[in-house]
Amino acid sequence: MKLFKHLYAYRELLKTNIKKDIRGRYKGSFLGILWSFINPLLQVVVYWIVFPYLMGRGAMDGENYLIYLITGLIPWSFFMTTVASGTTIIKANAGIIKKVYFPREILPISTVASGLVNFFISCIIIICFLIGTGTGISVQILLVPVIALVEATLALGIVFILSALNAYIQDIENIVQFILNMLMYGTPIIYQLKQFSSAGLLYKLIELNPMTVIINAYRDAFMYHEWFDWKPLACVFALGVVTTAIGYFVFKKMEKGFAEQL
Repeated sequence: MKLFKHLYAYRELLKTNIKKDIRGRYKGSFLGILWSFINPLLQVVVYWIVFPYLMGRGAMDGENYLIYLITGLIPWSFFMTTVASGTTIIKANAGIIKKVYFPREILPISTVASGLVNFFISCIIIICFLIGTGTGISVQILLVPVIALVEATLALGIVFILSALNAYIQDIENIVQFILNMLMYGTPIIYQLKQFSSAGLLYKLIELNPMTVIINAYRDAFMYHEWFDWKPLACVFALGVVTTAIGYFVFKKMEKGFAEQL
């Protein structure tokens, strides 16, 4: 409850930070916010050209691989970028933390919120490709904000923990980047889960990966025009809520030493 009181009391600072994060991401670049579209597009193009040859042309069983990639990579980019930037957010704001009092939790929250806004902007790419390739859109697309909220909740809990730890242990951000790279290949973004059906434990680990559930839900809403299975997503949301609660507790315990450590 204290968290919500702080957020309300400092709501203008939160809004300012969100705007600053969104504008600052591409500050000084000629194309500006267009990079929100260009970055995921370039990544999609590379995988679209290379991976069908590595996996074999029949690996996707007639699926539109371009749409399959877009509906996986863009949601994944939201999670990866948010966690990576959120991990360094306390260290990046060392100057203001040492000089001015404000609830420190505003920093990780604004990072996740700005990432969420950027994701919704990037969703325009998905919709354009859905229409352009004839896949089309359906009423299920209205549930995308629900899925995004689940993803943001999970990311926030992780960011609370990692941003606090990174203030004390500088190597955390490098370890996180490595883990995120590995986690991408542990999520069915560029391949189908059924390709690992005979892999035993590996298949089970990928299936239980919370990001697998989230990516599958996005594909149901965007690509397959189906209502996602709410039970697995509800479990991931519960995990996100618990992670956020634990993360906030850890963050508040460790924030007392931020100024000395930075």
